Amino acid sequence: MKAVLLVIRFALELGALAALAYWGFTTGGWVANVVLGIGAPLLAATLWGLFVSPKARFGTPVRQAVFEAVVFGAAALALLHAGRTTPAIVFAGIALGDSVALRLLDRGELSRS
Repeated sequence: MKAVLLVIRFALELGALAALAYWGFTTGGWVANVVLGIGAPLLAATLWGLFVSPKARFGTPVRQAVFEAVVFGAAALALLHAGRTTPAIVFAGIALGDSVALRLLDRGELSRS
């Protein structure tokens, strides 16, 4: 079960980067589009690497949860701002469900399959 949840999480990570890039490249003038389209996913990937990834330099369980919520929340908000309401809601729901399930599994509150 954990392997499936981790695959979903990886897909969510890639989806978050894509959502932030999409938002950035569709927001405002061409200079803003380039800066935000490249900068937003780059910032998210940096935060993820520093605080959330398995080898995170500053990763503690609380920091991981907070920065995971920040990155996934920013991606959902970016989709919402870009006018993609349904994908934003679906992304947020899957991200929330996967995060909760992984944490419950790690605490032993879900049966291991």
